[in-house]
Amino acid sequence: MKYFINLLFVVVTMCGVTSLHAEEVELTGDTKLACEALLCLSSSTQPSECAPGLQRYYSISSRKLKDTIQGRIDFLNQCPSANQTSEMTALVQAMANGAGRCDAASLNATLTVGDSNGNTYISNVMPSYCSAYTSNQYTDLSAGVPFYVGTPERGGYWVEQANYAAALAAYNAALAAQQQSGF
Repeated sequence: MKYFINLLFVVVTMCGVTSLHAEEVELTGDTKLACEALLCLSSSTQPSECAPGLQRYYSISSRKLKDTIQGRIDFLNQCPSANQTSEMTALVQAMANGAGRCDAASLNATLTVGDSNGNTYISNVMPSYCSAYTSNQYTDLSAGVPFYVGTPERGGYWVEQANYAAALAAYNAALAAQQQSGF
């Protein structure tokens, strides 16, 4: 219920409604797409109506990650509600830093680290930018947050929630097989 109340606040804010008698505001172009992207990136469920806004958002790409993030912030800030409150400003920052970077495949690719012995593993600590995005009060991404299977030192990795049970069973079976073979 909290999510729907917060999402309603976001939608009302995005439309520029400041009172019950406010006139309807017609959004067009990048302003409309930015508001759509803000709304769609706030939920793990994205209907087909999200496609134009998300396509425009994800098309913003630069050679350097910091420039991509800044470009996405600039795009999202075109929505009139993006900086009306400190909470919305934080949402824009969290989205620009986390959206598209907090799925299992991205985490497995970016969280691979090495130790002093030359071994590599995937960290089980979600980056702060992912936590800020997935736990923002105006998002409902709990169904899309990846889970970590296993432990880093034993070959653990991130999986999408829908695949967690199967991945955990496969991980445990592989560990049992290793133990039986003496590794």
